[in-house]
Amino acid sequence: MGWTQTVLSKKAKVALGTVSRMEEFDGPVAARTDTLGRVVAVLEKAGVEFLNDERPGVRQRR
Repeated sequence: MGWTQTVLSKKAKVALGTVSRMEEFDGPVAARTDTLGRVVAVLEKAGVEFLNDERPGVRQRR
């Protein structure tokens, strides 16, 4: 996406420190469900697709 943490935090309406902590996690992100949901929704709206099949990950929709 090329977004900074600041851009993502503003678009998702979550604290910058929260976005920073999410990026630092190695493994499942520990965050409040509503906070994580806002971040996921903003990324999906921007074209990110979250994969949960044999190899979980993300990709940009075509």
